[in-house]
Amino acid sequence: MMKLLITIVQDQDVPALLEALTENGFRATKLASTGGFLRVGNTTLLIGIKEDERDAVFALVKKTCKRREQPENMPKIPFGRAGLGAQLDKVLVGGATIFVVDVERFERI
Repeated sequence: MMKLLITIVQDQDVPALLEALTENGFRATKLASTGGFLRVGNTTLLIGIKEDERDAVFALVKKTCKRREQPENMPKIPFGRAGLGAQLDKVLVGGATIFVVDVERFERI
């Protein structure tokens, strides 16, 4: 059975992931998207695979999509502490989110 991997990746990891997928014979459709938490750009890749290729694609994603710390883009101003300035918290971002969906029918035209 075919699978559709809906793979959400940070923009900076996309070139390396697309190169790795292509080198290993996988195709992907790239869609621009925006994350809800930090409101920063990310990319959604649609990757069609055979069921037995899932582990290989997951390994490529793990290899190329790394977690990293990034400053939160909304500064926090301590309530009642005038003059101390805003502080930016760091949050852990990166990696990938992958949804695996069964595909009933697939045709390349």
